[in-house]
Amino acid sequence: MSRKEKKITKQKLSTRKLINTKNISDYSLQTYTHGELVYFIIKPTNLSVLSEDSTSARIYALMTVLKGIAEIEMCCLNSRENFEDNKRFLKTRIEQENSPIICRLLETDLRFLDRIQVQMATAREFLIIIRLIDEKQKEIFSYLNRIEKTLREQSFSVKRAEKEDIKRILAVYFEQNATSEKFEDFDGERWIILND
Repeated sequence: MSRKEKKITKQKLSTRKLINTKNISDYSLQTYTHGELVYFIIKPTNLSVLSEDSTSARIYALMTVLKGIAEIEMCCLNSRENFEDNKRFLKTRIEQENSPIICRLLETDLRFLDRIQVQMATAREFLIIIRLIDEKQKEIFSYLNRIEKTLREQSFSVKRAEKEDIKRILAVYFEQNATSEKFEDFDGERWIILND
């Protein structure tokens, strides 16, 4: 296939195929080539307020989980908006602006974004990912329950991601969208009026 044909073929692919996603089930993200991904959301612990012994205990607990479950993958996401593009735009506007009053307003906006970003700097989401490949359907839930139990036994506050959680994780990962309340299954779904 020529380069031009490959480009045309790629443009015709759906978004789901481009991001290697077949379906989002009630408990997993099903992919075309990497199996089925199950996400466990770990509520973070603020280590800066813990004593050295408590921090060491948290590290040991994580090490125990990693030793006990070989197929674990981990991911850390921002669970809030990233304002870097907005701040870059404001800085460019300040450099281009001739009016001192407008410059002061833009600088005020820039400081405001800095304050918001500092307040949300610790807004991280930690994910434990289990990749199910060739697992028997009847054994999946007992396997996932065992993993969740292991995490809880090590004092992690954990929740298995459901369909809406997975859609939010994908929205944050791919478009840095952490503000939407509800995510659509299909682009433009909110504009469809049934029986109209």
